[in-house]
Amino acid sequence: MVIFIIASLIKNHHMKASLNNYRHAPRKVRLVTDLVKGKSVIQAEAMLNHLIKKASLPIKKLLNSAVANASSAGSTIKENLYIKSITVDKGVVLKRWMPRAMGRAFPIHKHTSHVVIELATRESSLKPNASAK
Repeated sequence: MVIFIIASLIKNHHMKASLNNYRHAPRKVRLVTDLVKGKSVIQAEAMLNHLIKKASLPIKKLLNSAVANASSAGSTIKENLYIKSITVDKGVVLKRWMPRAMGRAFPIHKHTSHVVIELATRESSLKPNASAK
């Protein structure tokens, strides 16, 4: 199994990382990605650490890769990053055959997933208090 991680800088400082040909069904991976979508990176890491799903470890590694790409491309810090979008698409389907009775064969479909995560910087909402004396 070969997993490629691709990083690119998108305009407006959006960082992107992708995980291709992950040998897990997209339906099961979406259960994990829907939990962390829109969360800050710190919250998402905490959720992925305590989640009891097989797909949580590769998603956490992908998130860490996207954070590393963001920090190497610019002067962004981890606390200001959040998950702008995370998509899970269907990959190739590996087709295998299971021998059955009387010379028959039943198909087995082994699904793969393509996961793309995009991070963005959250502007700090803290404004200086104008009425401070």
